[in-house]
Amino acid sequence: MSDEEEIDDDAVAAEWAAMAAEGGDDGQDDALIEGDDDMAAAMGGTDRVLDQTEIDSLLGFDGEDEDTGSKSGIQALISSGLVAYERLPMLDIIFDRYVRMMSTSLRNFTSDNFEVSIDNMTSIRFGDYLNSIPLPAMLAVFYVKEWDNYGLITIDSNLIYSVVDALLGGRRGTAPMRIEGRPYTTIEHTLVEEMLTVMLKDLCEAFEPLSPVEFKLDRLETNPRFASIAQPTNAALLIRMRADMEDRGGRMELVLPYATIEPIRELLLQRFMGEKFGRDSIWEGHLVKELYNTEVPLEVILDEHNMTLGEVLGLEVGQTMMLDTQAESEVEVRCSGIPMMTGRVGKLGRHVAVRIEKVLDKKKGAL
Repeated sequence: MSDEEEIDDDAVAAEWAAMAAEGGDDGQDDALIEGDDDMAAAMGGTDRVLDQTEIDSLLGFDGEDEDTGSKSGIQALISSGLVAYERLPMLDIIFDRYVRMMSTSLRNFTSDNFEVSIDNMTSIRFGDYLNSIPLPAMLAVFYVKEWDNYGLITIDSNLIYSVVDALLGGRRGTAPMRIEGRPYTTIEHTLVEEMLTVMLKDLCEAFEPLSPVEFKLDRLETNPRFASIAQPTNAALLIRMRADMEDRGGRMELVLPYATIEPIRELLLQRFMGEKFGRDSIWEGHLVKELYNTEVPLEVILDEHNMTLGEVLGLEVGQTMMLDTQAESEVEVRCSGIPMMTGRVGKLGRHVAVRIEKVLDKKKGAL
């Protein structure tokens, strides 16, 4: 490198320092843009650099917990596991009632200050939910007899250790000790199973005003692969709940595949109990009145013959066909090919008439 080049570098550096001192931040930005035209072209000609907050907003990472709020930006595009949440107003009422009942029941069960609250209700692909479960955890599969399908309750390790510690007489004010890599013992399985029985009983009572149903514990699993109750691509309703026991507690999650709640979907669409959804009595009365004024054609079948296609094609104009019906024979009256009534043919004035004797019903026979 020559002395002339070194002098030029020093001069450029001094010029930049002078521009920064005179123009402040704007002068520094202008100098940077003038010194690097390629970067300015790549940024689309703008003279402002995005800060971290704007970058997080663009990508959809706002620094808050994933459970709260909805995703936006690029994060919303790549979150293919999320599905549209169908608003079911009655389901909100049921689970609000459920957490209040469960708080009382678990408070009596543990003899501790137990408070349950709902974090949020979302929809998710069932397979993506299984992959997102933090292990270790216990997964309770329960069967719904009336709906002929299954549901899932997930209890995390913090809540398991807290409940076991409370039931076995652990002192308050000290967080339960968690041992990593240790499988759950038989005592822990038994105590958690008793707690799940209480939770499912409250869930039955929460659904009772809407539709009588029984939730029965089927099995306990610690491996998500063995708790698969639906296809991975099926949509499921996820209710995240938090349990607080003063200085300890944890999370529990209830998963109901949409196929499970499909039998009572119409009831869950109600805004309040007993709502007459989509019914208009004025329109019903008008429709009934117009139906009774509708004209329908009736056909009197005097006789029927079975003929071959060749015989039908051989018929000629003026040919006579003999009917076996007598003057007092019973004939059938049809509407669009459906037998409606039977009667006998007679004459009234100059008109041929039929006297109705029986009204037919396809389900109950003759009336």
